[in-house]
Amino acid sequence: MIQLLQWLMVIVLAALAGRLISKIKLPSILGWLIIGMLFGPHALGLIPQSILDAVWYKTVIMWMQCAFGLMLGTELVWKELKSCGKGLIVTTLTQSLGTYCFVTLVFSIIFILADVPVYLAFIFGGIALATAPAPALSIVNEFHAKGPVTNTLLPMAVLDDIVAIIVFFTVNSVVASSVSGGSVPLYMIPVMVLLPVIIGLVTGLPAGWLLKNVRGRVQTLAILLIGITLTAGIGWLINTKMLSGITLNYMLMGVSFSAVFTNMTGKERLEEITDYFHPILAVSLLAAIVDLGAPLNYHLILGAGFYTFLYIGARGAGKYFGARFGAKAMKMPDAVQKYLGLTLLPHSGVSLVFTGIACATLASQPQLVGILQGTIAAAAVINEIIAVIAAKKGFELAGEIERI
Repeated sequence: MIQLLQWLMVIVLAALAGRLISKIKLPSILGWLIIGMLFGPHALGLIPQSILDAVWYKTVIMWMQCAFGLMLGTELVWKELKSCGKGLIVTTLTQSLGTYCFVTLVFSIIFILADVPVYLAFIFGGIALATAPAPALSIVNEFHAKGPVTNTLLPMAVLDDIVAIIVFFTVNSVVASSVSGGSVPLYMIPVMVLLPVIIGLVTGLPAGWLLKNVRGRVQTLAILLIGITLTAGIGWLINTKMLSGITLNYMLMGVSFSAVFTNMTGKERLEEITDYFHPILAVSLLAAIVDLGAPLNYHLILGAGFYTFLYIGARGAGKYFGARFGAKAMKMPDAVQKYLGLTLLPHSGVSLVFTGIACATLASQPQLVGILQGTIAAAAVINEIIAVIAAKKGFELAGEIERI
């Protein structure tokens, strides 16, 4: 109970900090991140490591990850996706695989010169291609962003997650074959992508039927809350009882769950559903961002070295120019070509998860673990602050939120 009260206190403080930050014309998420870091285990410790490791806390965050997946899933209207499907897929691949190739190339050159095993460069590339969707989504939610960049970003966040899982775990498994340490077998990678989608499909079908035929705020919210809980619960059971050594993507489960009922209900009914769910979505995003900030050690900013800034620069260039190249090649709107890359810079949550997995693979190589942990941890702190401001500026320049 004391742990729960501590966490709730931080959530309230984060909400207040977000309001204050917004008054100086910056996104609220920046306040949420700062409060997460300030009260996390590396600073004031109101959210100590014991809370971050607690089963109840992980369960709550798991549920909320599934819940904010609805923001993405409700944008996946099949009729609308068909019109830009090819451009969306190509641009996703150019910005994600382009980032992977560029970061890998840059670090390969540096590591050859520094006499560091080159396979570490491939791990850096595998971590770099992932995008953390929550920060950009929170900006869309806060400023009600609308336009071609927003419409491209939302479904791209789903596809980017899938590409990141496939590439990173493939690279990690290949590297693991040459060094000691655990790894996910290659045959499990399709399972990690498809299983969350199937779970969401199974729970989304009955939810869609109910949402189509049952009206009213209370009834609608009850169906959504039960559906999210059932989706996350099934995922948790399969993850803990049937699979070992991997973690399923709960946001992807939420995306799949909501995409199913989105395509079963009409446009007016969907707008009604999302309007009812908006307060829960806002709280879920807030909690997810605080959770993102809590493990970040702001002290690492002072110790950031050459590798950290090289990583931030190479990844940023890969994302921006990869997105621009793909969007231009597919003749997507001018705003998408110019500014989509700026909204893809947030990274830290996914990067820290992937880094932990890679470090387990490299456990027999402590020197390499030190390079990887130090670089990514420091980059997570610095990049996230820069990325939030850059993402908001991208939406502003695209004319999709008011310039303030």
